[in-house]
Amino acid sequence: MSNVEREPAELRCGGVAAADPEPELLRPRTVPLGGPRALMVGRTLPNRDRRMVGAWCFADFYGPADIAGQAGMQVPPHPHTGLQTVSWLLEGEVLHRDSLGNAQLIRPGELNLMTAGNGISHSEESPSDHSPILHGAQLWVALPAERRAIDPHFEHHGDLPEVPTPEGHVTVIMGELLGASSPARTYTPLIGAEITVNPGAELRVPVRRDFEHAVLALSDGLVVNGHEVATGEMLYAGLGCAEIAVGPGRALLLGGVPFEEQIVMWWNFVGRSHDEVAEARATWERSRVDEDDAARFGIVRGYDGPPLAAPELPNVALRARGRTRRD
Repeated sequence: MSNVEREPAELRCGGVAAADPEPELLRPRTVPLGGPRALMVGRTLPNRDRRMVGAWCFADFYGPADIAGQAGMQVPPHPHTGLQTVSWLLEGEVLHRDSLGNAQLIRPGELNLMTAGNGISHSEESPSDHSPILHGAQLWVALPAERRAIDPHFEHHGDLPEVPTPEGHVTVIMGELLGASSPARTYTPLIGAEITVNPGAELRVPVRRDFEHAVLALSDGLVVNGHEVATGEMLYAGLGCAEIAVGPGRALLLGGVPFEEQIVMWWNFVGRSHDEVAEARATWERSRVDEDDAARFGIVRGYDGPPLAAPELPNVALRARGRTRRD
């Protein structure tokens, strides 16, 4: 998914982690996704004070939105560098097209994972015969410096491991949890899982102490480690937890080894310097208007509309800073 803000702020992420003894409730800000009749999404990462959870650097939550008789999601072709996009649906369908030639419909419980590496472009749209409700999450994972320029690739996983428990069940989207491993390719130690807890129950999930963790609420009434978390909010549980207690409802558990690199995240690019991001933007603008200059980001075929134009860079140099506001 694109960050389609016309004046995107400089997002400063990464940096050396310290122990975080107190949980933090991260409230989303509302962002329009698309044109005049845009789908509204809630963005919890990056947040004002906390930019990342492990390598997870971006989290949008949308819906449930009634899109009956409407176009629904319509995100034109746009570029990415230095990250992985993670698409996860609770209801509805989204059609992904990319410059590698992939066209994949994603449905609830399936994972679309696109690794941008040195550069890729893609579009996302609700198909013409879409369901009336659209509900889901879109997340990004920052690639480590030594892998940020790898060749782009795409994965679709329609049969992810599920772990049933007396209290509910867990779907392992990325990484390993409760003895189950996702087939999705990762480049730093991390976990992404959907947790569903039965009414009146609480599920205690053992987690790695060397990971920091956060829980994104997908339904109302959720309680995480004793804290109420409303739909679309995220509770950052910190570093060093032995378990995460969730219930009742649905949630996304995100975690990973704290990302110690400083990064620059601006628009749809993750880089390490102003010049790196500026070069990616200029290359996209050239390829957007001239298909003969599209070697880096390629061309998305099949989307009915022009690619997104990149916003103007800010009038000050982008700087790589820490993973939290205080770093």
